[in-house]
Amino acid sequence: MSFSQILKPLKRYPRLAGAVSALCSGGLAACGFQPLSLWPLTLLAVAWLLELIMRARTRRAVFLTGWWFGVGHFTLGNNWIATAFTYQANMPAWMGGIAVVLLSLYLALFPALAALAAWLLTRPDRARAPFPALVFAFAAAWIVTEWMRAWLFTGFAWNPLGIALLGQFQTRGLALVTPWTGTYGLSGVLVLLAGLPGIFARIGSGTQGAKRWLWALPVLAAAAALGTLMTLPDPWAPRAQGAIHFTLVQPNLPQEFIDDPRWYEANFQKLARLSLPRDPGEKRVVFWPESGLGDYLRDGYPPYLYRLYTYGADPEIARARIGRVIGPYALLLTGAVDLVMKDGEGIAARNSVTAIDGRGRILAGYSKAHLVPFGEYLPLRWLLEPLGAARFVPGSLDFWPGPGPRTYDFGSLGKAGILICYEVIFSGEVTDPLNRPDYIFNPSTDGWFGRWGPPQHLAQARLRAIEEGLPILRSTTTGISAVIDADGIVRHSIPLHTAGRIDGRIPPPHAPTLFARYGNALPLALAAFLCLCAVSMVAFRRLRR
Repeated sequence: MSFSQILKPLKRYPRLAGAVSALCSGGLAACGFQPLSLWPLTLLAVAWLLELIMRARTRRAVFLTGWWFGVGHFTLGNNWIATAFTYQANMPAWMGGIAVVLLSLYLALFPALAALAAWLLTRPDRARAPFPALVFAFAAAWIVTEWMRAWLFTGFAWNPLGIALLGQFQTRGLALVTPWTGTYGLSGVLVLLAGLPGIFARIGSGTQGAKRWLWALPVLAAAAALGTLMTLPDPWAPRAQGAIHFTLVQPNLPQEFIDDPRWYEANFQKLARLSLPRDPGEKRVVFWPESGLGDYLRDGYPPYLYRLYTYGADPEIARARIGRVIGPYALLLTGAVDLVMKDGEGIAARNSVTAIDGRGRILAGYSKAHLVPFGEYLPLRWLLEPLGAARFVPGSLDFWPGPGPRTYDFGSLGKAGILICYEVIFSGEVTDPLNRPDYIFNPSTDGWFGRWGPPQHLAQARLRAIEEGLPILRSTTTGISAVIDADGIVRHSIPLHTAGRIDGRIPPPHAPTLFARYGNALPLALAAFLCLCAVSMVAFRRLRR
């Protein structure tokens, strides 16, 4: 079959052609995310989406254009979710692909709403709108709908569009503006950049001869500037050293061994060997990942649980040997599981980080506030459980959420904020605004997510560091573990599926950024300004008629 024969149905059915075009451009836009990082494709894909919206004649066509774009965009970008189904026994692995598509069908509603809102805003009388107005309106609508995606129905903020403008480890790319725009505002900036070719092409369409191509010069200049920002080491990011010594551990624990009690002791020994002090008198913070430690560390649980899971069948013994491993002057922050007790029985669990000193004493505990649906609890259990659905994390107890961002003051070892795994993706929800930390610890278990999920997770942690002006230290079971400074630059990292440790001093924080003070009011204000610009352009054109 020739290529022309394949395209024949598309020529015969223009609606089908439009749907395929939008679907493919959505997938192309996701190629700008990690691990591919083909950011020019994201700009080209959004530019084509704007053209499709401009050409649409009805509300239904506009909505479907945005929806098909979203289906392609989220299916490719979130393909790592399917890998998680291979690490659990409650559901067949083939359901992973179906889950990705079903989630994408829902998430695609947000680009669809953004497209429809922009189209309605710039065509009040169904006349052809000025293209710049459509670009500004779509940028504003994308900011608002992406912000909505982060909290509606508990939120799924993974892969904001603007993250394609974040450079590789040693550069921030255009994400250097996020202290003023926030992540969702950065997505609006990407839409504006994608609209530049269409704007200047229309400006130059009325000129003749060689002068017509002069209108391409601003686009070429913008492309050259962006390419420079995306590829060269960041000249504005200082490389200051902090005063707090640390050891960050990546044990490389295979995902299938993490929740198997037969491997708890072997997993601990891996962590212990990588955590021994190089100087017995060193004062330092040791970082262990989420899910790496099988022991129950707190007192007061039923004895049979300690016999099953805890070293020496006694949490005091388990804590004491941790103290011996890290040294007398050290502090350990480790992922752990705590139980919620009632009448001597566990009724729920909490995904926690426990702080233990060199004497084996628990100094603090943080419980994850933003839990993962289907990962740590099963939503609509009464409906989905009879249909065969289950959560990924094994066990019969659902996890309960903690109270939200907290800062823990460890004296000379600094003030730590903690975000467990998925929590780091939620822009504007990562610190206690009344008690700003010196650094953020982000333990994670990324072994569920194949080769696409971990680099995407790291990229989103980098955006949080830039937004808040705070260093972030990520310790994961299988990678990618990293030390990220307050400018979002990766100072040190351990690659996927590699055991190792990083020793050094925690990078210092910056003064609170504008985003740290005002949060998502900034991108929403930017969206309002862009919306006003779009409406003004439309009104000006109507007055000129």
